[in-house]
Amino acid sequence: MLRSLPFRTRLLVILAALALVPAIGVTIAWSVGVGRTLPLIGEAAAWEKVAASGSRVFDSLRRAELTPGQRSAIQTHERELSQSLTQARRLEFLVDRFVPLMVAGALIGLLLLALIVSRVAGHLSRQLSRPLNELVGWTERIAHGEPLPPETPVRGAPEFETLRRRMRSMSDELDEGRSRALEAERLRAFRESARRFAHELKNPLTPIQFALARLEREAPPSLGDVVEVLRTETSRLDQMSRAFAQFGRLPEGPLSDVDVGEMVRYASRATVPPDIEVEVSVEKEDVMVRGHHDALQRALSNVLLNAADASGPGGKIEVGVELTQIAGADAVEIHVRDSGPGIPPERIQSIWEPYITSKPGGTGLGLAIARQAILAHDGSIDIECPPDGGTVVTFVLPTQRPSAA
Repeated sequence: MLRSLPFRTRLLVILAALALVPAIGVTIAWSVGVGRTLPLIGEAAAWEKVAASGSRVFDSLRRAELTPGQRSAIQTHERELSQSLTQARRLEFLVDRFVPLMVAGALIGLLLLALIVSRVAGHLSRQLSRPLNELVGWTERIAHGEPLPPETPVRGAPEFETLRRRMRSMSDELDEGRSRALEAERLRAFRESARRFAHELKNPLTPIQFALARLEREAPPSLGDVVEVLRTETSRLDQMSRAFAQFGRLPEGPLSDVDVGEMVRYASRATVPPDIEVEVSVEKEDVMVRGHHDALQRALSNVLLNAADASGPGGKIEVGVELTQIAGADAVEIHVRDSGPGIPPERIQSIWEPYITSKPGGTGLGLAIARQAILAHDGSIDIECPPDGGTVVTFVLPTQRPSAA
């Protein structure tokens, strides 16, 4: 019966019962005890019998011959007996009227107590049921992946606010985990598609390259332009095949210590064209990260190539290496800033997506490969466009060994 009621009603009934049941029992016991005890104290009938028998004794003693001292003692005892009888009659009068008043007062007090208890129990049930119902609703939202309501002023005990903060933190972690899982699954599908595409493209590309080499040796000069077109397009297909193959697999092989400063200097010299100024600043030399050198250098080279394309001839690229922390652990930060026009805000969110590019003939895999390599080393990668122009791409890599994931 009680379980079918709402939680708040059950809580109200339980709290009220805990206070009222003992109070009712004490009131009944007290009323019965007073009703039975006071009449015994004020029993005037017994005193009436004592007074009547005493009067007969006093009458017989007055007719006897007594000394003055004996008569004085008898008179004194008679007065005391008369006073006791008067007090007994007064007490009986008060008891006859006081007991009903006591019972009525007890009932009124019990009613007042019930009113106070109902108010207090209602307040406590609200203070307990509202936060609990709210938290139960939050669990439903978390289970369905729905966002939690915005923060409101603190209600209820501080412990409930602690639960709210913990549940918000748990919800954020679950959302982040879901997003990572979805992104990992999506990237896994992209990598599988890229791997298959690279494989299918490489099969016919190899004989095409052999045929092109023969044409270059045997074709007459009149076909020179045709051979040049074939060479250019074959080279582009070969680069595309390599890009898809790189994106189709994660960094693999044994880990090694990578000197970040040396890697940055080499990539800047080898990647950026000579008509673009490159400024490299390294905060501290001999900073090592544990990882795959080729994958990290390829990621940095892809970013530098994009920075060179954005800056154009005569532009400038700034590359910096600084010490920082990630998740409370020592890390190194690499940032690349170009002097280009920047990226439109509507493209910032999709800049890391594979197969999305604004370059003619591009594959859209450069930044996707860079991001994949950095995330595989437990790092983070970010991009922003400062108000004064240009684009800044930032890598953060932990200096300790990355996890197997």
